[in-house]
Amino acid sequence: MSKIKSVRILSAGAPKTGVRLCAEAFFGKTGQPFEIEFATAPVIKDRVTAGAANADLIVAPVPAMQGFAADGRIVSEPMPVIGSVTAGVVMRNGACDPDVSSVDGFVAAMLAADRLVFNSASSGQYIADMIERLGIADQVAAKTVRVATGRAVMDYLVEDTADRTIGFCQITEIKLLEHLGVHLVGPLPEAIGKVTTYAAGILASAENQRQALSLIDFMASADGKRIFADSGVV
Repeated sequence: MSKIKSVRILSAGAPKTGVRLCAEAFFGKTGQPFEIEFATAPVIKDRVTAGAANADLIVAPVPAMQGFAADGRIVSEPMPVIGSVTAGVVMRNGACDPDVSSVDGFVAAMLAADRLVFNSASSGQYIADMIERLGIADQVAAKTVRVATGRAVMDYLVEDTADRTIGFCQITEIKLLEHLGVHLVGPLPEAIGKVTTYAAGILASAENQRQALSLIDFMASADGKRIFADSGVV
């Protein structure tokens, strides 16, 4: 009997818990094995564009997925939206939580912060752009720290002993990693908040397209949507 070929998944990090749980639930239901890799959205974009994704199924922000479809890199249909993730503020346990109830209060907190920490992925770029739009980029430049991933943001916060080092990350990642010694303060104030919507699609070069399609159908089903919602992707 020939071995069942795995569905290879390349996914952005923010919805990782929902993606993994959906794949595990699909395996439990069908016996379909899978391999999964997580990367930042810019890395995914570079790999897909270079034809080096090494995957059957991609989960990435909707604008990136639309670009892949326009370039013929992924199959344009189906490309279901799996849900959205909100940017949040994260602090080390025991630190002084900033005011996130208003834009003015949060700007004051950022100006008073010891450091501002966010990643170099697309979610972190939004934070950099937000700081620029608020007109405080020059004032906080010397205390801004960029790290590679959301996990690296948490690691930095845990090791930093300052009371006012503010971290930024997707809320799904914060909740997933609170056991490290950090906690979610809340989403960014609504007027400057960021919601990133993710979609799933099949690479045009997929080696296991039929089973990848079945997994995407499961992600878009009522059971899949429930799994994503429970993980914070709504």
